[in-house]
Formats: sequence, C-alpha cells, structure tokens
Amino acid sequence: MRGLFNRGDKFQPLLAEDDRPDVPGLGELWVKCSQCQELIYAKELQHNDRVCPKCGHHFRLRARERIAMLVDDGSFQEWNAGITPQNPLDFVDGSGPYDRKVRSTQQKSGETEAIVTGRARIEGRELAITVCDFDFLGASMGSVFGEKVTRAAEACAELRIPLLTINASGGARMHEGSYSLMQMAKTVAALSRLSAARVPHFSLLTDPCYGGVTASYAMIADVIIAEPGAHVGFGGPRVIEQITKQKLPDNFQTAEFLLEHGMIDIIAERSAFKATLVKLLDHYARPGFGVSTGVTAATPRPAATISSNGTPPTDTLIMNGFVIDEADR
Repeated sequence: MRGLFNRGDKFQPLLAEDDRPDVPGLGELWVKCSQCQELIYAKELQHNDRVCPKCGHHFRLRARERIAMLVDDGSFQEWNAGITPQNPLDFVDGSGPYDRKVRSTQQKSGETEAIVTGRARIEGRELAITVCDFDFLGASMGSVFGEKVTRAAEACAELRIPLLTINASGGARMHEGSYSLMQMAKTVAALSRLSAARVPHFSLLTDPCYGGVTASYAMIADVIIAEPGAHVGFGGPRVIEQITKQKLPDNFQTAEFLLEHGMIDIIAERSAFKATLVKLLDHYARPGFGVSTGVTAATPRPAATISSNGTPPTDTLIMNGFVIDEADR
C-alpha cells in the first residue's frame, strides 16, 4: 500500500532494444527504406517490384526474384547448375576454410554459386540470361562464376541468341587468389568471340557493382543499362579520395553520374526495363544482324537524323546521339 502513495519520476527511461516487447510479424509486415527512412508495407513494396513508392529507391533483388519478375512464366531453363566452387589454394581465414564457408553459404542462400545462368524468353523473345546474387559472398567473381559467364557467352554464339547479363558484385573473390583474377580476361575473351559472331550482349548494372566485374565483362556490352541510383565503379570512393587527395562529387559512381559522363547508355527504372529490353532485342533482330530472338520483329521506323537536305535517310538510325549506318552494323 505504501507504494501507491509514493510519487514516481515523471519521465521513465526507455527500454533497451533487447528489452522492448517483441511484436510478432513486425519485420514481415513493414520494411524501412534505407534512402528516405519511410516505413513501407511489405506487400506494397513487393507489388511495386521492390521499389520504394515514396522516393523510388530500388531495393536489391535475389537472382531468382529478378528472373521470375523478368522472364515469361515457365520459360527459364537453367544452365550449369551443378558446377560448384572448390578450394584450390586451401585458403583459410579467421572463419575457417574457404570450402566450408562455401557450403555454409550454399545452405543459407539456396544457390550453388553467386550467379545463375540459363535460357529464357522475354515477351516471346529468346535469349540467354546471367543474374548475379549478392547474397552469395557479395556476388564475388570466382572461377566458377567466370566459367558460367563464359559458357553462357559461348552458347549464345553457337545458338545465335542475345545475351543479357544482370550484374551486381563486390569484386573478385579473394579466397581464390589469381584464379579469381584470371576470370576477368576469360570472360572478356568469351564476349569478344560473341561480338565477332555478331550476337549482341546487353548489360544491366544494379546496386552495387564494383571490382573485377565492372572492370571486365559488365562494361563491354553493346548496350549498357543501369538502374537508378546504382553504385558502379572499380575501387570505392574512400580509396579514390585517399589516392587522389581530392574531394569527389556527392553523386560520384552513381548511375546518373556515369550516364552524364558517357560511361553507360541508358538508365531504366525497374518497371520499364523489360519494355526497354524488348525494344533492343527487336532492333538487333533486324535483317543484317543474323540474330534470332524467336519472334519476327517489326521493322522500326527510321530515326530522324540531321542531313544536308533536311531529309532523314532510310538506312540510318540514331543511338546515343551517334548515327549508325546500315553498312556498319
């Protein structure tokens, strides 16, 4: 009874994070946007292709999520799913052997490697697709990663179908040392043969895309596309500032910065990417390219170009401000 008449403090201290009452399902119902800090209803975010409806921030996607969102239902046929990483250097760090880390990551992620490759159709158009999964060791590029990209490029050259690479990575996989670094030259050589076969390669850069992936196959596509706000580069901004001793712009290494400086061709929002890709596939399926997409593409109207007599020629088109002549395609 004595406690009823004791006057307590007016303000009570907040409970520690671990002492606060647990609300079941709170994390499953609401997601906090890392860009604008708004709480988003999880189902609304999923319905919006995991793009924040408040600020347009593009959340990261797992490889299987992106494939399901992009390709026609039931059309995806996976390639080389049984290839798994080994431990050629017997690498061991503070967390244990590399091969044990790979097995643990495989169990957590449900993937055998940081990239998924296969054949699919998008709006009826046939192509091969490679998709990086950042949840698998930061989508670092190891020997199996490079082998799967190489095999996909070689298959596209043989089948004469376009290649779409969807890229996100933290760089080379340090656990494999020089084996990892060799994948840069290996993938570039495979894509060089693909280019010689006159088969197009489209690259989509998603957040984040750094290191050896950016320095190799991801940036040598016929058309390079990026999602809004994606961070793309080789070294991180802090490292560059320390080396150059200069202050970098606030938007440095973003998709918008790269587009402004001519490093990429297009920025496409996630909801518009499929339509953009279909237009590109139809363009490269025109007579003269020798590429099959599985459908008959409509002949696009000639682009309006500036000529001496003011009449646009019928055998040219404009891409990224440059006039491409039919004889050069």
